[in-house]
Amino acid sequence: QVQLVESGGGLVQPGGSLRLSCAASGSIFSIVAMGWYRQAPGKQRELVAVMSSGGITHYADSVKGRFTISRDNAKNTVDLLMNSLKPEDTAVYYCNADLTIVRTGMRIRSDYWGQGTQVTVSS
Repeated sequence: QVQLVESGGGLVQPGGSLRLSCAASGSIFSIVAMGWYRQAPGKQRELVAVMSSGGITHYADSVKGRFTISRDNAKNTVDLLMNSLKPEDTAVYYCNADLTIVRTGMRIRSDYWGQGTQVTVSS
């Protein structure tokens, strides 16, 4: 099976920074993309940032210029550096991986999710 384990959430003051990390482990054949989503109370889960294995990135407009996503393809990890944090960035942040496993000789591509890590921006 595949596991995504996140770390790095917490409480930070407005204008501060946090780094989230996520490591994927298990019987992974290949990873297409890894990224981060977030869900604030009463809102739908939304994409924050994603990076393909080829290095192509996409950011939500609300975080462009403040957040930076990075990956280590060899280690199957993805980080999210969050600068100039705002109270509206408060949410549970989820790591996501679009990857392929091999099962009974077949390649199966699926989405996997981490358990979520709380980020709270407040003075």
